[in-house]
Amino acid sequence: MNPACPLHGPGIDPWSLVGSRLVEVLASWHTHAGHPGDGPVEVWLIDDRGRSTNIASGTDWCLMVESSGPDEGFDMGDWGRIDVLPVRDETPFAAHLGEVVLGVRQEWNPATGRVALELDFASGGVRCETWSGNLRLLAVERSTGPTLPTP
Repeated sequence: MNPACPLHGPGIDPWSLVGSRLVEVLASWHTHAGHPGDGPVEVWLIDDRGRSTNIASGTDWCLMVESSGPDEGFDMGDWGRIDVLPVRDETPFAAHLGEVVLGVRQEWNPATGRVALELDFASGGVRCETWSGNLRLLAVERSTGPTLPTP
């Protein structure tokens, strides 16, 4: 059994995404003093079954993968604002819109639970990971190794 995040629990089983088609991706962006951050704060993958899967970095540096709809943007006063927008080319997921999820892989840390998730598509993959408490999304080559369901 893979360890669950002590603060956020195990989240959903990403294996449930296999076979679904990615039809939309939304992301929240932190903007401060008119300058956008380096990457999205969190993303929502919307599939052809109408499901919304949220991927975000937890406060304890775990990678949260949950079933939840997109948030509304909000103003944080002196700390800027969070805007939730459809992605175009801003994340590696944009290249896979319309494609079916072929496989998933996860990485775990005993102290924090899930720390990375890779999703395979026909034209490549996306690695989602928590890095220093931030969400990081990376385009990766499609794996030729085994993609197994999580226990």
